[in-house]
Amino acid sequence: MFDIKNSTRETKTSLSFMEKPLIRRLVTILPECVTPDMLTMVGLLGALLSGLAYYLSNFNAAYLWLSSFGLLVNWFGDSLDGSLARYRNIEKPKYGFFIDHTIDSISMVLITLGAGLSPYARLDLVLLALTGYLLMSTLVYINTAVRGVFRIAFYGFGPTEIRVFIILVNTLIFFLGAGQYTFKGFTFTILDIAAIFLTVVLFVFFVISLIVDGKRIKREEREDKNT
Repeated sequence: MFDIKNSTRETKTSLSFMEKPLIRRLVTILPECVTPDMLTMVGLLGALLSGLAYYLSNFNAAYLWLSSFGLLVNWFGDSLDGSLARYRNIEKPKYGFFIDHTIDSISMVLITLGAGLSPYARLDLVLLALTGYLLMSTLVYINTAVRGVFRIAFYGFGPTEIRVFIILVNTLIFFLGAGQYTFKGFTFTILDIAAIFLTVVLFVFFVISLIVDGKRIKREEREDKNT
């Protein structure tokens, strides 16, 4: 088993070419009074805001903009907490890993429940997407513990890409409406279709990664025994 302090980070995603320079810039201009723990809480509050705004969209579609803003706040806190700790050389690897990823899971639950309680999505479908997300998260944590490799993106797709995808869907719903699409007697909205898409993508990634990583771990153990 690997020590989290010595784990390798693999965080390159499709949007890394824009995201990483922005994060590097932001951590240099944050006031000294801002701490990594504060940013973690900001991320959680952003998720709570997003979920609450989704629910409030029952009364006015304009709350979709507030939900998208909450996702941006969630990205800000979630993406900068660890980066700020590394920039200031005040890392607490075990504590940071424990708190950050526990809060990540809570945040995704808050956002998903909010979406499911909105008038634009079925709760059962968004919960399926949440299941896929949590399965992928579990795979990330297991890989970190077993192989010492912390990888948050799979095939260029990570948390930031999911947030951007949801914001785009919110924008489409606001301008074009939720839509009513019927298939084999079932009616779906744009957000329902987005949830189904995310579910399929996440489950496919999970199965592929489970097979690929399982074979890699088996091969690495065999090689270790032969050395």
